[in-house]
Amino acid sequence: MTETDSNVYDVVVVGAGPVGENVADRTRAAGLSTAVVESELVGGECSYWACMPSKTLLRPVIAQADARRLPGLSHSVQGPLDAAAVLARRNEFTGNWNDDGQVQWLNGIGADFRRGHGRLTGPRTVEVTGPDGARHVLTARHAVALCTGTRAMLPNLPGLAEVKPWTSREATSAQSVPGRLVVVGGGVVATEMATAYQALGSGVTLLVRGKGLLNRMEPFAGEMVAEGLSEAGVDVRTGTSVESVTRENGTVVVVTDRGGRIEADEILFATGRAPRTDDLGLDTVGLTPGSWLEVDDSLRVTGSEWLYAVGDINHRALLTHQGKYQARIAGAAIAARASGVPILESDPWGAHAATADHAAVPQVVFTDPEAGAVGLSLAEAEQAGHRVRAVDYDLASVAGASVYAEGYKGRARMVVDLEREILLGVTFVGPGVGELIHSATIAVVGQVPISRLWHAVPSYPTISEVWLRLLESYRDN
Repeated sequence: MTETDSNVYDVVVVGAGPVGENVADRTRAAGLSTAVVESELVGGECSYWACMPSKTLLRPVIAQADARRLPGLSHSVQGPLDAAAVLARRNEFTGNWNDDGQVQWLNGIGADFRRGHGRLTGPRTVEVTGPDGARHVLTARHAVALCTGTRAMLPNLPGLAEVKPWTSREATSAQSVPGRLVVVGGGVVATEMATAYQALGSGVTLLVRGKGLLNRMEPFAGEMVAEGLSEAGVDVRTGTSVESVTRENGTVVVVTDRGGRIEADEILFATGRAPRTDDLGLDTVGLTPGSWLEVDDSLRVTGSEWLYAVGDINHRALLTHQGKYQARIAGAAIAARASGVPILESDPWGAHAATADHAAVPQVVFTDPEAGAVGLSLAEAEQAGHRVRAVDYDLASVAGASVYAEGYKGRARMVVDLEREILLGVTFVGPGVGELIHSATIAVVGQVPISRLWHAVPSYPTISEVWLRLLESYRDN
């Protein structure tokens, strides 16, 4: 290979989070030479500032809450959590924000890792500016995959920068627990971090501009999570917006639109995400910097023959597991096109179509109670024109739930397509329901007929018996 050829690859991947790693894994498995460019840590947001640190913070919180519901154990777990130990374990799971292990993995699959900032300079070309300022141009024979994810958005409040607010990154990487924390937002990050920090010892105030929490799920999910937060001691205020934020002698002062004044040690804004596309050189290929990138179901950017946008930056489903799914589809599509396959398997649920992004996105919110859902909510199904029926069941009436915890509170819903008698969506809320979601995902993705689901017998006594109760309720009404 000549010096010029050393910067030519079949595929160039920009962004080495879980999505970029999975694209590279699939293209390398197909025998395509692949370069991976990353300006921060290999492993990305999920490994260091999102999924892994947040769930590591939340695991002892949920375990303690479950234990407190069990006679014979509850008296032993009434004291506070050991916050220092929880934070130390979180640090271990992030590798103390060192990515040596993940770099080793990339090298192990045969990818060529380039540390630096990558930006397009034209069709199939990526310029990489290294930490030392040196620049190298990489050329892709077949595809460039942009996998740079998103960043937290902050509201346009005067003087906010001087306040030094937390975003999700600061919340998941903090090395101490603030005595008082204001959380602004009503989505997943806001509810999970309110759950975690209240249990770790913060006095938490949750400010929600809308009427409720988790507005992308069934309404009862947000209602039950709000009730759980309030019972735990979080001050939940819905219909409340932030008018101003200042920091006075180290204290954060928040003024709301209702005239309230709240003092805290830190404030976390969990108010949305924006694509990391502002400095990717999109203008050099006719696209708009800072925009979400529109793609087809093979994750190829609309109007392009070589550019792919995979994961959060295409705004299809802002979830790590869904981005990794897209990466597997994109990797297969890139490999197929590189080998000259004339027609891809692009029909729904085909090998080169990320159909689940539209029909079966699963998500678990690790609050107390947990909330999990897959597919369409009742409102979404009706808006899409389906003739549907919602079937609800009180999870507390399931024997396994009674065994799981005293005073168990939960609810389940399945949304049935009445024309085909298949499930379009399922929602569970209650302690421990996160582990139920994959069974629901299989039912939705597999379009399993109600008549066949009758033969999927749930083990007794588990919370999964709710499936039988839902089916009985559908049959009897």
